[in-house]
Amino acid sequence: MEVGLIKQVNIDQEMRESYLSYAMSVIVSRALPDARDGLKPVQRRILYAMYDMGLRPETSYKKSARVVGEVLGKYHPHGDQPVYEAMVRMAQDFSMRYMLVDGQGNFGSIDGDAAAAMRYTEARMSSMGFDLLEDIDKNTIDFEPNFDDSLREPSVLPATIPNLLVNGSSGIAVGMATSIPPHNLGEIVGALVYMLDNWAGLDDISVADLMRFVQGPDFPTGGLIARQRGDGDETDAIAAAYATGRGRVVVRARAHIEQMGRNKSRIIITEIPYQVNKTNLLGRIADLHRDGRLEGLTDLRDESDRRGLRIIIETTRTVDAEDVLADLFRLTPLQSTFSISLLALVNNEPRVLTLKQALRYYLEHRLEVIRRRSQYDLDKARQRAHILQGLLIALDHLDEVIELIRRSRSADTAKTNLIERFKLSEEQAQAILDMQLRRLATLERKKIQDEYKEKVALIKELEKLLDHPELMRQQIRKELLEVNEKFGDKRRTQIVDTVNGGVLTSAGLLPDEQVWVMVGEKGTLGRAAAVPAMARKPLEQPAALLRAGTRDVLYLLSASGRAVGLPVHRIPESEEIGKGESWTNLTPLGRADHLAAVFSLSPDESREGYLFLTTLAGVVKRVRLEDLPGVTTEPFTVINVAEDDALGWARLTNGGQEVLLASSSGQAIRFSEDSVRPMGLPASGVLGIKLDSDTDGIVGMDVVSPNSFVWSITDNGLAKATPIDDYPLQNRYGQGVINLRLPKGANEVVATTLLTKGATLIVTTSGGVTKRIGLSDTVLGARSVRPQAALTLAAKSRVTGVVLPLADGATPKKDVSASEPPKKRRKATP
Repeated sequence: MEVGLIKQVNIDQEMRESYLSYAMSVIVSRALPDARDGLKPVQRRILYAMYDMGLRPETSYKKSARVVGEVLGKYHPHGDQPVYEAMVRMAQDFSMRYMLVDGQGNFGSIDGDAAAAMRYTEARMSSMGFDLLEDIDKNTIDFEPNFDDSLREPSVLPATIPNLLVNGSSGIAVGMATSIPPHNLGEIVGALVYMLDNWAGLDDISVADLMRFVQGPDFPTGGLIARQRGDGDETDAIAAAYATGRGRVVVRARAHIEQMGRNKSRIIITEIPYQVNKTNLLGRIADLHRDGRLEGLTDLRDESDRRGLRIIIETTRTVDAEDVLADLFRLTPLQSTFSISLLALVNNEPRVLTLKQALRYYLEHRLEVIRRRSQYDLDKARQRAHILQGLLIALDHLDEVIELIRRSRSADTAKTNLIERFKLSEEQAQAILDMQLRRLATLERKKIQDEYKEKVALIKELEKLLDHPELMRQQIRKELLEVNEKFGDKRRTQIVDTVNGGVLTSAGLLPDEQVWVMVGEKGTLGRAAAVPAMARKPLEQPAALLRAGTRDVLYLLSASGRAVGLPVHRIPESEEIGKGESWTNLTPLGRADHLAAVFSLSPDESREGYLFLTTLAGVVKRVRLEDLPGVTTEPFTVINVAEDDALGWARLTNGGQEVLLASSSGQAIRFSEDSVRPMGLPASGVLGIKLDSDTDGIVGMDVVSPNSFVWSITDNGLAKATPIDDYPLQNRYGQGVINLRLPKGANEVVATTLLTKGATLIVTTSGGVTKRIGLSDTVLGARSVRPQAALTLAAKSRVTGVVLPLADGATPKKDVSASEPPKKRRKATP
């Protein structure tokens, strides 16, 4: 028996061929993504195995070990750990821009913590992952045998989402590597739609045209990307990478500097570069400080939580925080370089793609998917219409068909007779024989006729679609816009021209835009670009609504007299009051602090002017604006408030204005602000008005403006307005004059403010209802005029206060304690 055959070969040639075969296997079957769906084979097999197992976004989770076993046993003959690691990565929000797997359990963290073992975690497809397989059962893609020829697996997914650029990819093959950064879905869809709309001139579309939509990479961890590399090189690195398929961009963390007490500062890092391990980053900073290469640090701590990343670096008073931040960028991974290599498989061959080529290959793939899907639907529609046509023939000759079937000896004979008599096909004849008796009813016959008409119309539509490529492109355009509507979000990574020439902090990178800052009665903060709509019954009663710039500092004053400075850009965006973030989560002030007033100041303008403060007991105080700190990490005292008193108002003045105070008993006093000398921050202030009793209190303070009206409202909704000229100028700490005589049924004046013609204010009630009211809704007259009903109140409901939307960054005009009866006021000396 012949044991074997010895064959003489050239060892050099054999090594070349064997190594080339191995290299191509690694390139095609493991390391590189396909240019069409942006997936590596293991990722594609994981998603298809989940699809096969029925792990839809709306179904229950299954153990990860079960998914990994399914992938290994059917499609991926490799180790279980690489398969699980690939699945874990697709479920990490800090690794994938848009997650393809919805994981439950410990799937690792940005600190570098590994995921829990596969027997502990559970997973299913995310909505985006499921959309990658949409229409896979409609012959849209080719299937190929699995490793043992027992099953078939997809060679590519239909991919309604441009996953290659949206989620990016990284991998090391033999002799080559890919590093595709993630991008924003909305920007990629915008570029694809532009290409579809200009298909005839596709060859003339340049990188510059596409970059009108695609600004640059958009990493899931945010951060900053510099267009220029620096050091005198003014080349647009992003454009160069998109034009050639290869390039490098500088990625930097997002940080800002806050002032602390005793001239100390701290650096707050809220976003770090993509794929930077946070634990290693903190260790690197600590090592540099221990080795003496980084000086001036007093504390380093990680305050990251479920709301986001937050690293605190406190500095000594002897160093400049900006210099420390510059050293951190230079010596740590807070600034790193991301290499771009748009390498992907095109027809199972590795190719370096430009941005335009990557987008075009995706569109060509989608055109093929749409064509094959339409052809599949057309074949199905024709087949069903053919059957329905036979049923309609049988229904039109029902008696004859029934008699013919009754006379037949067997089912085969009946089928043959039907075919010969009515010129039917075998499928039509079999459908007639299988037809249930209930289909003979009139309504059922109508359903068959309607279904046949629908199929005929669908056939015409699909035939037209297949005959006209421009209609197919319109279909792709429509589906892309639907995907963007479903999954699109805002850009996370900011593009800047350069990171050289000084330290860029969060405030310096922001565009100086005007926004509306919304403050809820429970301390919820939010900002909106447009004037927010006020619901009749909002989620939270409004406390303030003011106009401010994104670079401004928002000062929040509590009823106890403590205050804190917060950058406006750090306030989360919100559509309405009550949907933002609590001020206790954004500032050092706690839940025990009750919000009294807010105002904003621009850090660029000179601090000339004063802040005029008033408490509920009538204590007034004037503070120089130059004495106020900027962005603060620790609360500071703006006025020393007695235990039985509370701060109620804060207004900005220029030093030569007049002030109006109004009490709940109906008195009002007008005096010049220069009668109150400027005081330091910890001072208590002086009395501004003599109150009638211990239960009397201030319900309104405002700065006098020409041609304005003193507008007042009682607890039962009676209001009146009087010209400001009817109130004489007096000395501070007098009883004032009568502003409003309380009519029968009214217990107190709830709020008083100054209102000009055309302006409106928001009235809030104890029932949670809000209403906008202007001068036209209020009775006008002298101080003696009787108030009249300005709004209708529900039973047991009362007015709690008013909010005047301000466009100049001034404070709200609502007493924080207006919803409560006035407390007993202290007896203070003038």
